[in-house]
Amino acid sequence: MNDNPSPALLTASDLHKQYGSTSALDGADFTINAGEVVAVMGPSGSGKSTLLHCLAGIVPPDSGRVTYRGRELPALSDAERSALRREEFGFVFQFGQLVPELTCEENVALPLRLAGVPRKRAEARAEEWLARLEVADIAAKRPGQVSGGQGQRVAVARALVNDPRMLFADEPTGALDSLNGERVMRLLVSAARDTGTAVVLVTHETRVAAYSDREVVVRDGRARDLAGAV
Repeated sequence: MNDNPSPALLTASDLHKQYGSTSALDGADFTINAGEVVAVMGPSGSGKSTLLHCLAGIVPPDSGRVTYRGRELPALSDAERSALRREEFGFVFQFGQLVPELTCEENVALPLRLAGVPRKRAEARAEEWLARLEVADIAAKRPGQVSGGQGQRVAVARALVNDPRMLFADEPTGALDSLNGERVMRLLVSAARDTGTAVVLVTHETRVAAYSDREVVVRDGRARDLAGAV
């Protein structure tokens, strides 16, 4: 292990977020370093998904600080946050959220096309990532024609195709059986480690959290960092 770790890639301190009378976050803190995989765990309603959304700049906290590479996310304009999510962040959600009208290859290439990458180069890159996630054989199929496990691996490929510095995964195996869930996690973590991508992994499953370097437990809107990095 490196005795002189680099500065944290993303930090959050004293985050508060209220939805009506419900306190989703009540002073949560969080830190992740470059290339690290951190599992955010907690029961349903504990605030773990809200924490992820605040860390990714999707939802602004009511108060507190979120700093990514020295930039405070809440202080950025909507356009700057959108550019950050498009260029440096990747996302995987529980149900994949693939575009049903596009083929699997087109779904994976979509972030590159939105960034202005020429079609042939974007599709070639998409083919590489589909192969890496072991779903090259379904490139021409649409999401409705593939299994849940295959679709989720396509979603992982799409999240990593633009070489993001950070990947936010919200219950990425929640809709899968245990066998497909294990396969998705193995491929997701392996690919992220190969590219040096930091991963914030929201889950309530200990078998999924076992793939992380470190666990953070969210309960009643507060985050507690568990010792024992792998």
